[in-house]
This record gives sequence, C-alpha cells and structure tokens, in this order.
Amino acid sequence: MNWQVSNFHTMRAALRKMCLALEQDAVAENSVFDCKLIASELLCNALRYGGGCTAFEAELRADERVFIRVRSANNFCPPASVQCSDADAEQGRGLFLVDALSESRTFSEEEGVCVLVRIALNK
Repeated sequence: MNWQVSNFHTMRAALRKMCLALEQDAVAENSVFDCKLIASELLCNALRYGGGCTAFEAELRADERVFIRVRSANNFCPPASVQCSDADAEQGRGLFLVDALSESRTFSEEEGVCVLVRIALNK
C-alpha cells in the first residue's frame, strides 16, 4: 500500500485507505487504530517539520506485523529516543506514543529522511 501525501487533506485520505485495507485483511480493530495513530503522527511530523511528505507506505507481513514507512522531503531527523513531555505541555508526546505502540522505530537518510516503524499486531 503506497500513497503520495503532500498536505493534510491527502494525509487523511491515505490514512482512510490504509485502515480500510488493514480491515479487509482482518486486522483487529485495536491494531488498526494503533497503525492509524502511528502513521498519523509520522505524517504530521513530516508535513510540519520535514518539508512535506513525499511517500507513505504500509505493509502487512505474514509474520503478523505492519511496517510503516514515511519519507519526508528534507533531512529533518527525528530523535533516536524520546521522553514524554510534561502533563501541561501542548506538544511533544507524539514520538513517545509511536515508540510505546511499536516494536521499533528507525530512520535512514535516503532521499531525504525515511522513518520505518514496525508494529506487532494484537491477536
């Protein structure tokens, strides 16, 4: 599943399509929600800080994992590790949630920055 995302409108459409595809593959509702939350956070970061997102991919693998890749236009590198923001902070929780819901989060600096997240599905 591959999509081009250039703004928040196309992001919402791509997220809907990803969720529908996962549901058609009989992925549990709570796992679909986790995938949507993770993809949404990565896409928002790419649009806000990464010069715009050029590609978004979600892949359901036979080992009951979903791999999500978000490639941004420039070299905004997300931090390797994050801490949760203070309770009254208005931002800074997104990557903390991504890390809490996923098995791993890595990135490479190929054609901008590509963030790869691996998510184990709930059974």
